[in-house]
Amino acid sequence: MSSTVQSPTKTPEALAVQKPVGVLILGRKRPGFDQEWNKIICQRSIAAMRELGFECIGQDAPVIDDQTLRAALDGIRAAGCDSLLMLQPSMGNGQLALSLSQLWPGPIVLWATPERPADGKVSSCSLVGQHLWGSMLRQAGHPFELVYGDPDDKALRQDLVKAIALSRTVARLRDAKIGMVGTHAPGFIDLAADPFLLRRALGIQLHPLSLPQFISRVNSIDEAVVRGDVERVKQMGLPLVDVEEKDLAMNSRCYLAMLDLMQEESLDGLSIQCWPELPEVLGQWPYLAISRHTTEGRAVSMEGDVDGAIAELMGSVLGLGRAFLTDWLEHDASTIFLWHPGMAPLSMCNPVGSPDGPSLGKHFNIVKPLVVDGELQAGKPVTVARLWRCDNEYRMTAFEGKSVPSRRSLTGNTVLVEVAGKSVPERFDTLVHEGMPHHVLLYYGHYADVHRRLARLMGIRWVE
Repeated sequence: MSSTVQSPTKTPEALAVQKPVGVLILGRKRPGFDQEWNKIICQRSIAAMRELGFECIGQDAPVIDDQTLRAALDGIRAAGCDSLLMLQPSMGNGQLALSLSQLWPGPIVLWATPERPADGKVSSCSLVGQHLWGSMLRQAGHPFELVYGDPDDKALRQDLVKAIALSRTVARLRDAKIGMVGTHAPGFIDLAADPFLLRRALGIQLHPLSLPQFISRVNSIDEAVVRGDVERVKQMGLPLVDVEEKDLAMNSRCYLAMLDLMQEESLDGLSIQCWPELPEVLGQWPYLAISRHTTEGRAVSMEGDVDGAIAELMGSVLGLGRAFLTDWLEHDASTIFLWHPGMAPLSMCNPVGSPDGPSLGKHFNIVKPLVVDGELQAGKPVTVARLWRCDNEYRMTAFEGKSVPSRRSLTGNTVLVEVAGKSVPERFDTLVHEGMPHHVLLYYGHYADVHRRLARLMGIRWVE
């Protein structure tokens, strides 16, 4: 088995932005309200969507009944849209909410637009109409997001982008395929994956893969391809500490084998049983390889943490940036010390070459190469999040804080997080009793509300 991989696959973000957005405009069979304002607000709304970079499909003719609704959705599906937005510039037929929920299984973004300013009379009842649709969709058990505001309002545009990203994420996950090489690491039963719960709850397909076959794939990568990848790693300028340049080849093999496997099996994410077999059989940990993949935007996790890889994919499609999958090592009343031996995205570390920048070294426990050592950046707003299964259902949490200078230095990747809100011991006690595994994800930025809204869209139980 040889590899011909030459360049990285497209990131989830790049794949997501290529697809257009379906746009329905709810019309009226009978005249009513201010139809001039209706026309103005529709034109401004579509213009705003295009200024935000969205290609819109379906807005050319209003939807007024089941026949026009079906025709519009046929065109939207034919264009490959992965999200659907509905404008109601004048309050329309509420019964069509149930028709749409039958015809479009995914989330629906409802955009309520404002009344004509200084008009002296009701011009649209758009918010009332979308309130009606939202209430009906909720009672029908159909997921939706509701945004409200003027097309030129900056806050509205930000919320619109967020709502469409949430809708797209649900669609991507329902079509996603996550590879699991081997199983969870020995004793880490809290990371065990249930393929049928994954399919029922999230729509995701779990694809088990052989660990011995993966090892064979690693060893079979073409030497010329390996040499080319080693040169790319050398150009990254990472200092070598207690390791040598010859140690780079095996991690390049691991990196290329993961990439090859993801391409061959059409995987959206990958989880690797990284120990004890890989350092013992291959003579190396694959952590530099994992770090490179996550830096490049792929969802790759260690220790068989499938839900961790899925959460990375969620964050990537949502546009939250890279995530550090890590252990919750210790805490006090207001801070959490996060640590894992050496596979954080390089973009989350301090700059290469700086005094606190990342370097390549050996694992602290099974003392073999090749891990990334170095603290993550301090002074950043952060979100700590986790998706997990317990009691035959999925749960999610996320909370915010900021990264602060660490009080001590450890090998591997570390970051000290000062947490906002309730005390850390109280939060930890709640999460452990909810069955949360020992891994969490760290993002730069404040995204707790985005996670909460995603959980609501997907019917995942939210844990504060």
